[in-house]
Amino acid sequence: MIRERHLFGPGPSNPYPEATRALAEPLLGHLDPEFLRIMDETCDMLRTVWGTDNARTLPLSATGSAGMEAAFVNTVHPGDVVVVAVNGLFGQRMTDVAARCGAEVVAVEHDWGQPVDVDRVLSAHPSPAIIAAVHAETSTGVRSDIAALGAGKGDALLLTDAVTSIGGIELRADDWGVDIGYAGTQKCLGVAPGLAPFTINDRAFERRVEKPRSWYLDLGMLGGYVGEAGVKGGQRTYHHTAPTAMVASLHGGLTRILDEGLDAVWARHQEAGDTLQAGLQEMGLELFAAEGSRLPELTTVRVPDGVDSAGVRKELLERHGIEIGAGAGEHATSVWRIGLMGRNARPDAVLLVLAALEDVLDRA
Repeated sequence: MIRERHLFGPGPSNPYPEATRALAEPLLGHLDPEFLRIMDETCDMLRTVWGTDNARTLPLSATGSAGMEAAFVNTVHPGDVVVVAVNGLFGQRMTDVAARCGAEVVAVEHDWGQPVDVDRVLSAHPSPAIIAAVHAETSTGVRSDIAALGAGKGDALLLTDAVTSIGGIELRADDWGVDIGYAGTQKCLGVAPGLAPFTINDRAFERRVEKPRSWYLDLGMLGGYVGEAGVKGGQRTYHHTAPTAMVASLHGGLTRILDEGLDAVWARHQEAGDTLQAGLQEMGLELFAAEGSRLPELTTVRVPDGVDSAGVRKELLERHGIEIGAGAGEHATSVWRIGLMGRNARPDAVLLVLAALEDVLDRA
């Protein structure tokens, strides 16, 4: 997938060397004691990057979209009121998944490019079972205030998408009142797509659906597979064949992040994003996400009038080996998404993408 190219879109970033090397190691059996040790350590490290002490914190054997589905199918009972903050594509997807679980969905719509209006979301229904929101909206490059939602959630469960935030910007699930959270490996964690880092606290687990509509994503069954859902030394029962190489790769990526230090990693992403955004504006380009809520790891920029969005993206890839993403939804041709995630969140990558984009725009 990397093909010796630089990836600056919203998808996979270049994996850390540790994550890549782990994929090349001899394969372990999914019940091998060495693999179980790696799984235990991986769950421990995921607790750190999530900012949680939740025992049930584990890498689900599927991508972040399955993490979203697991979050809803395990906690939404038919008829439950689920308030969803929608300020981009992935908030929209939340409404779809919740509705398929039989929820009464209350969608709180926002203009794309704007952060979630906490007061509107909290006042959308007097007693929802779940409040759901995206922390870092991948389609728009916007960060929303999850801590404020957690502070005002009342008896509702707070369900959070952290796919683009985990390992890149501050994330404190326990302090912020996040009850259920899911993420992905391919963004700031710098690991190939294929796993969904997931966490659920005791409060949410006690309210779970007894027999979810998905057998594969039934957290009650998955818990036994990873030792009471990641608790070191817990009794294990067979559920499915885990993707051992992917878990080992995630272990490598998380080890690299924690060796650097979370605060340092967050600061590195912030510096790279700030520098990129300043450089884009110096070029005369207009940023899309609302000022004050822009993600450092994913920058959205408006395509200049008269410029062929797809043509520029193609030229960047073919001439400079740089891939940036198109926009989403109605902004598919009018916005670019530039990701500086994981290993790519560094000064030389910023200079590279700015120089390449300026070159291609001069030729457009």
